[in-house]
Amino acid sequence: MIARLQRASNTAGLLTYLYGPGERGQHSDPRLIAGDGHGAPVDLLAESDSLTYLAHALDAPVERLGARAPDRPTWICSVRSDPCRPDLTDSQWAAVARRLVAATGIAPVGDPDACRWIALRNQPRQVHVVATVAREDGGLHNAYRDAFRLQTECHRIGVELGHLPTAPRPTPRTQEISVPAPPITITAEFSGSVLAKGASDDISSMLLKHAGFEQIDDWYGRRHRLPTTTPVADRVAIASHAAEMLRSARYDVDLAPSLDAARMSTPANPLESYAAGAALLKITDEIRSAENGESLQRAADQLLHPEHGALERVREALEVAGEQIYDLDSEAHDLAYRFDYASEYVRGALAELGNSEAQLRQLGSGSQDQAEARTPSSALPDHRDAALATSPAAAKAKVSSSPAAEAAIPSTAAHPSYWPGRR
Repeated sequence: MIARLQRASNTAGLLTYLYGPGERGQHSDPRLIAGDGHGAPVDLLAESDSLTYLAHALDAPVERLGARAPDRPTWICSVRSDPCRPDLTDSQWAAVARRLVAATGIAPVGDPDACRWIALRNQPRQVHVVATVAREDGGLHNAYRDAFRLQTECHRIGVELGHLPTAPRPTPRTQEISVPAPPITITAEFSGSVLAKGASDDISSMLLKHAGFEQIDDWYGRRHRLPTTTPVADRVAIASHAAEMLRSARYDVDLAPSLDAARMSTPANPLESYAAGAALLKITDEIRSAENGESLQRAADQLLHPEHGALERVREALEVAGEQIYDLDSEAHDLAYRFDYASEYVRGALAELGNSEAQLRQLGSGSQDQAEARTPSSALPDHRDAALATSPAAAKAKVSSSPAAEAAIPSTAAHPSYWPGRR
């Protein structure tokens, strides 16, 4: 079970998309399975012809905040179950949704001032939880660690449902096995021959012969050597490789410096095989050397560009890695989910940092005028009062209201641009 977390600015447009056919017609039988409107009739408003009023019911605490309302007050969590397991029923998905909003703090159990939320289903093996981050008491939900809390709770639910194996108990290690490690010396003689002395057992002898040494057994005992006709470069390569294998087998090896390839070669560039990492280091240097907000914005755009930025490329690579893992081994769904979840972390980071270009450019240029406050829509039917009903706890809130509010709700026929496509 894996969750994908996002934020949006238009609740009505989001609900229109979720209750609609979807980008490729994948949505079917959209229905509300759980929710809490704190007095607002969300169960009665969850129909295709009254989604605007359902959005107003969810947005009511946000509208009461006035100018203090965040730009993206809508909280969306999409949860998918293991495709290799039987699908959950609506009641089971409703229980999952309640656990998730409680774990993240959107709607803790027994909190009369919690955020308003709904859970709906529009396709198999998935549920969407939609909430607004304004609380009934006038506060705002702190979403700082929501992604971590969702991952933890989804893992716990997966274990309880039997979708994930429980962690095995660690087996204590009784005793370290002692392996004899006789010292071996590899030296170069004046004649040009390379000798390995001290390899008297069969294992070290086998490793030396595998590296390219010849074994000699005479009255001096067992020795290993390289012919004097061996080229110098080959001597260094063979001796270094033999020393590496012997040390891996826990032998104590004394290798002559003239035969050590690591000492003789020029240190390799550690980023030579990691071009992407080197490019990110260059971007980091540009960000560090930025002298004003405009130059900082240009450097940060290489990370944050929604189509060509580094974060989007990383997200895409993680997502494709998860899909490839599942294609190669359908039993490795847990590993595939971990890559998929990592890609959603990056998607969330992009969503958090989106539309920050203007703010970056204005850094250091003094304070800017506050954005115009949002104005509430006046073209609502008389029964909007029922949709905007508030809980008794809201009466205690001392929130300064403002005549400004959000712009009118866009046409419900339009597709919301912020909702991601099918992966």
